[in-house]
Amino acid sequence: MALTLNEVEHIADLARLELTAEEKERFRDQLSTILGHFASLQQPDTSDVPPTATVLPLRNIMRKDEVRPSLSPEDALANAPDASAGCFRVRAILE
Repeated sequence: MALTLNEVEHIADLARLELTAEEKERFRDQLSTILGHFASLQQPDTSDVPPTATVLPLRNIMRKDEVRPSLSPEDALANAPDASAGCFRVRAILE
């Protein structure tokens, strides 16, 4: 699919680019080649291929949710620069 210079100028305007005449011609050729590659993707017959979100089998990679020992509140707050009533104290960020 060959682009026209008007189409390249329109794309450049959308991208807020100021192009010289030489750049417009170069980008016209390059963009036309890129669009040609995308057009080739339309050629294979995919009518018998069902729509899918992924070609890989779905599997759950998460571990089981099991109760395990964790830090005590005292251990969790041991290195806190400021703690109060079993909580981390931080500077207010909202007025």
